[in-house]
Amino acid sequence: MTHAPQHPRQTTAPEDAATADGSAYHYGVMRRAIDLIDAAADPLALDQIAGEMGMSPAHFQRLFSQWVGVSPKRYQQYLMLDHAKSLLRDRFTTLDTAHELGLSGSGRLHDMFLRWEAMSPGDFARKGDGLVISWAWFDSPFGPALVMGTPRGICGLAFSAEMGTDAAMEDLCRRWPGATFREDPAVLRDWVQIAFGLQGDGTDKTPMYLIGAPFQIKVWEALLAIPSGHVTTYSEIAQTIGTPKAVRAVGTAVGRNPISWLIPCHRALRKSGGLGGYHWGLPVKRAMLAFESARVDA
Repeated sequence: MTHAPQHPRQTTAPEDAATADGSAYHYGVMRRAIDLIDAAADPLALDQIAGEMGMSPAHFQRLFSQWVGVSPKRYQQYLMLDHAKSLLRDRFTTLDTAHELGLSGSGRLHDMFLRWEAMSPGDFARKGDGLVISWAWFDSPFGPALVMGTPRGICGLAFSAEMGTDAAMEDLCRRWPGATFREDPAVLRDWVQIAFGLQGDGTDKTPMYLIGAPFQIKVWEALLAIPSGHVTTYSEIAQTIGTPKAVRAVGTAVGRNPISWLIPCHRALRKSGGLGGYHWGLPVKRAMLAFESARVDA
C-alpha cells in the first residue's frame, strides 16, 4: 500500500561517490571562490584567491586544475558574469540542427550516455500513486546531491549546496505525493557514478525515468539536445517544440525539471545573455556552465 511521503530527513552522510578526485570538496572551494570573484571589481590574482581560501597558491592551483583541467586564472574567466553572453555568442545551439545530428532521444548524448523513457500521462495524473521511489544522498562535483530513482531509472536529482538538504528533500518528495519513498543508496550508486563520470568506459548508460506532464516532457526532451559546453535560449526551446509564443511556460517547465545535470536545464539562458533562474541556485548553475566550458576547452 502506498502512502504520501513525510519528507524523510537525511539519515546518513552523503555517499562518498566522488572521493576519488575530491570533487565535492573542490566544489565547496569553488563556491567560495565564486562569491569572492563576484564581489571583486577586477580579476583577482592567484595569490589573492588562494589566500582567501586559506591555501597556498600552489595548492589552490593544483586543486582547481584537478577539478576542471585548466588553471584558476582561466577558470576565473568562465565564472565572470559575462560568460553566459560569450556562450550565446560562440556556442549557441540551434536545437533543430542538434536533432538532425541525432543529439537527442536514446542515442549518445554529448559527454555521457543516457537512455530515458517517460511516464504515461495517465500515470502522471495519479501523482505517483503505487510508485516506489528509492532515494539517497551522494557527493557530486556541485555539492551534495539528492538522487531518486525507480527500477526504470533516475527520476530525481537535486543539489542542496544553496537551499539545504531538508528543502531539497521536500522539493522532490512533494512532486509525487502518492509515491512511497525508501532510502536505498545501493540501488542508485552505479547510476550516480556513471552520471558524474566516476566509473564506466563511456559506453555505460545512465537510465532516466521522466515523470512529468506531457508539455514538460517535451521541454525536457529539447534540453537533452543541447551539447555539453553549449547553451540555448528559452525562446529557442519554445520554437523547437512548436509553441513559439509559450516562452514563459517553457521557462516554468525548465525550472520544474526534476533531473538536473542529466537533463541539462543549466544550459538554457535568456536571449539577453542573462543566466535566467535556476531551481537549485544560480551559483550551482554558473559552476556547471564553467565546469563544462573548461572541459570543452581543455
